[in-house]
Amino acid sequence: MKVVFFGTPDFAVPSLRALLDAGHDVRAVITQPDRPKGRSRSVLKPPPVKVAALDAGLPVHQPLKPIGDEFEEVLRAADADVGIVVAYGHILRPHILAVPPLGMLNVHASLLPRWRGAAPVQWAILADDPETGVSIMQMESGLDTGPVFAEARTAIDPRETSGELLVRLAHLGASLLTTTLPDIANRRLHAERQDAEGMTYATKIDRASARLDFSEPAHLVAAKIRGMDPAPGAWAMLGDTEVKLFGGHLLPGDSGIGRELSQGPGATNIVGDLLVIRAADRLCVGATSVQLPGKPRMSAADFSRGHGTLFGARFS
Repeated sequence: MKVVFFGTPDFAVPSLRALLDAGHDVRAVITQPDRPKGRSRSVLKPPPVKVAALDAGLPVHQPLKPIGDEFEEVLRAADADVGIVVAYGHILRPHILAVPPLGMLNVHASLLPRWRGAAPVQWAILADDPETGVSIMQMESGLDTGPVFAEARTAIDPRETSGELLVRLAHLGASLLTTTLPDIANRRLHAERQDAEGMTYATKIDRASARLDFSEPAHLVAAKIRGMDPAPGAWAMLGDTEVKLFGGHLLPGDSGIGRELSQGPGATNIVGDLLVIRAADRLCVGATSVQLPGKPRMSAADFSRGHGTLFGARFS
C-alpha cells in the first residue's frame, strides 16, 4: 500500500519501521522542523522520525506548519492510498485529511474516548488508571473524535513511568497498525463512532500540572511522580530549593517505613536508598532519585550525603 507518514518523536518511529517491514511503500515522511537543543540553543537536532526516515532512504519534508500550496503539492505528489499519523504534533485541516483516498489514520496512545488530546500516556498514569492502550482511529476535524477501527489494551504496572509506558505503547501501536491496515484498506474492518460518555481530555503538561501536592493521598502523589518521569519531572519545594522527584512508588502501609514521620504531609527522611515522603493519608511515597536545578539526576542516597540528614525536613 502507498503511504504518506506523519510523525515526529520516538513514539512514532516503531510505526514507521513496522510499515516498512510489512512491505508498504512509504512515499513521503512529514515531520516537524529540526529544533535547537542544549543550553546554548545553537545546535539543531533533527526529530527521531527524520533520523529513522533518512536511514531508510525515504524522502523527508519538514514544513513549519502543514498548510499552504507547497505543502499540498508535496502531499498530492506522493499519490498515497492512505496517510498514517503518529504523534505528528500539528492538527491537520479537513481538506488535507481528504487527500488520500482512504483518508488519514491515527495511532493514538489511549483507549478512546478516554484521554483525547496531547498527553494521554501521562494523564493515564496521573489518574492512576489500571489500564490503557492504543487506538487506530479515522481522523476528522475534531480533536481525537474520529471513529475507531481497533484498539489494544494493556495493564499499567504500579511502578511504570510514563517514559516506560510510552515505549511499550509505541510498539503495541505499531503492531496493531500493521495488523489492521490490510483489513481497513479492503473494507473488511469498519470504524465505530466513539461513545461520548467517559470522554476525558489529556491537556498539555505544564509546570503547574507537574507540581506535587502532599495533601493528596499517597497513591496519587506516587502516580504524579511516575507520570512526569522522565519529563518534565514532578517537583516540590524543600525549603527554598526546588527538587524534582523520580522513581516514585507507593510504600506498603504495613512496611513501617516512615512511621516516625509524625510531622504530617511532606515530612521526609532517607530510608536505605529511598527518599521517603509522607502524604495526607499517613501513607508514604518512596522516590529513588532526585534532581536539583541545573544539575543531573542523582540517587536519593547521594542527595542525602550532599545535604546532611533530612529527618524533620518538609516538602511543600
